[in-house]
Order: sequence, then C-alpha cells, then structure tokens
Amino acid sequence: MRHDKVPLAVFSFTLLFGIGGLAPRLPVMAQQDAETKADDAAGVAIDDAFESGDFHWRVGPPLLEIDQQRLPASPDHPWLAVKDPSIVRHAGRWHLFCTLRKQKSGDGRIRIGYLSFADWADAKHADWSVLDLTMGYHGAPQIFYFRPQRKWYLIYQAADDTRGLKYGPCFSTNDSLDAPERWTRPEPLYVVKDGAKAGLDFWVICDDAKAHLFFTTLNGQMWRAETALEQFPDRGWSDPQVVLQADIFEASHTYALKGRQQYLTVVEAQAGRRRYFKAFVSESLEGTWTPLSATRDSPFVSPVNVVNQEQSWATSYSHGELIRSGSDQRLEVDPENLQLLFQGADDAQYQRGSYGDIPWRLGLLQAQ
Repeated sequence: MRHDKVPLAVFSFTLLFGIGGLAPRLPVMAQQDAETKADDAAGVAIDDAFESGDFHWRVGPPLLEIDQQRLPASPDHPWLAVKDPSIVRHAGRWHLFCTLRKQKSGDGRIRIGYLSFADWADAKHADWSVLDLTMGYHGAPQIFYFRPQRKWYLIYQAADDTRGLKYGPCFSTNDSLDAPERWTRPEPLYVVKDGAKAGLDFWVICDDAKAHLFFTTLNGQMWRAETALEQFPDRGWSDPQVVLQADIFEASHTYALKGRQQYLTVVEAQAGRRRYFKAFVSESLEGTWTPLSATRDSPFVSPVNVVNQEQSWATSYSHGELIRSGSDQRLEVDPENLQLLFQGADDAQYQRGSYGDIPWRLGLLQAQ
C-alpha cells in the first residue's frame, strides 16, 4: 500500500537534517508541521490502496506449526495441520483459536485448539488446549466478545449425531476467554432447512442494530442472514440470501474499516492449484459488494504481490484473519496497519495428496 511521495520525502529530509546531514534546531511549530505533512502523506497512500486495490505485503517466517510435544498425545494418528486461525488481543495477550487436524479419518480427527501468548515469537512455545466441544465434526472457529451480553462467543461449523445436532452454524459461549475448559457445548444459530445449502466457514459481524451471518458455498456464492442484536444468537434469523456471486471459493471474513464508512470482505479463491485472497468492499453489511482486489493479476494477497515472495515459505495463502483493533462484535480493523494471519503451504505440500493431507502452518503478512 506504500506509494512514496518523492518531493515530500526530499523536503522532509532537508527540513529535519539540513544540507549535508546537519540538523538545524527547528521551532516546535515547524517540527509539528513536518510531522503533520508526513502523516497526511501516509493517509493518502492508504486511501490510494483502498481506491485502486493495489496492495502489497511482506511475509514473515512461519509462526506456528504442529508440535506433537505440545498437543495431547496421539501416537497412532499424529496431528498434521494447524489451520483456520481466529485471533484477538485481550489483557496484554494474544488469544488464538484454530482448527487442528489429525492424520486419520472418523470422529476426533478435527478439533478446535486454543493458545495464549504475549508476543508472536512466543506462539511456538505455548502449549495447546483442545476444546471439549464434541467428538463429531467441527472446525473453522471465529472468536469475538459480544458486548450486549458481556460474553465471549465462538462461531464455528459443527455436527454431533450423539446430540441430534445437524451440521450447520453453531456457537459456544464463555465468560472467561482464558478458560478453555469452560466453553459450552455447541448449539445451532439456526437449524438449516431441508434442501437448503448449509454452507461453510460461518462468520458473524454486527452493526448497531443487527447481527449478520456470512458464509460461502463451493459454487462461488457468499450468503448473508441477519437477526436483531437482542435476538442473537439463536432467534429471529432471516433465510440466507446470496449477496455475492464471483470466482471465489470459501472462508469469507468481513470487517469494519475503522475511520471509514466501509466494510471489507476478504475471501479465498483458487487458481493453478494454489490458494489466494480476493477482497470486496461495501458501504453497509446489507449493501452490494464491489470488487476491490478481485482478479488473479490484482489480488488482495497472492505470490504476485508479496514483495519478498522469493524468500517465502508459502505459495498458497489461505483462510486468513485480519488483525483487529478491538475484540468485540464490530470486528474493526485499522486500514492503515493491515496484518493478516493466514494458513500457508508450499506447492509440494499443497499438491501432495488430498486436502486432508496438507500440513498447514500459520504465518503473518504485513501490508506495505
């Protein structure tokens, strides 16, 4: 997103350091004026990116991968992948929820895991907690704090035959984010009607009046349902409606852009046996979604716009979570400091077998 303004840069260098690098003592007003102009230039660069869709990213090293020593012992069916991250910053720590996948089939092969750590570098040294939700299929968690009820919510997809829980969008609640043993058993946001598309990768975001549920189906459609805030989580949902038809695949994640009257949806696409991200914007959660960075040549994130791709450990950038500026149901992100936590794999890992064989790892992208 960076577009350097050469005249301003030259002016700022001369103003701050003088000719030949000598630093004159500037009046306070002059210093403040120079800082204001630099801030204005940064703001213009951000605005340019959200107008043009011209995003650029720098990827860091892998943050987190499967460590059998930090997970419950499973010698017969080892853990394989950590994926589908959702994360918030709360009380000075990161709180990360992910899907954990084993090298097996059947019940218990996929679980939701939780980690807490102070700094990114500490993530790989933290011990996992595996949530006791169900041994049936469940995964793709989303975490947020729902202020009207003063509760933490996990939204995820689940099915539990032992409890008569049909596959669909589910929720669990907790009064304490750092108490993984206290999450409630899955309950449906609503029961999917017979013959209706259930979808996957369910995602909730709220405005001042409503909770909005977004999800995707594998035919290039993004859907939305809504309910009043006072009826959330499990009453009053409208029938889901298609709100976007495009060359998209799965994992649509929608955010409010802080300081802008605009919402951003980041959604996964696939091409050439790789995964990458597209982006769409709307003026309201009930509005029309307009392509922002939504082509192979001009994506939101892919190898073509990662500036250090030659050093990257990933060629597939998949199922990402933008780092939020808060933790509540509004899902605000700072458009001037975009960071994306994602699951990644290289070509050999991604193409070596079925989807369930991919050893996904987590990494962090920083917008440039």
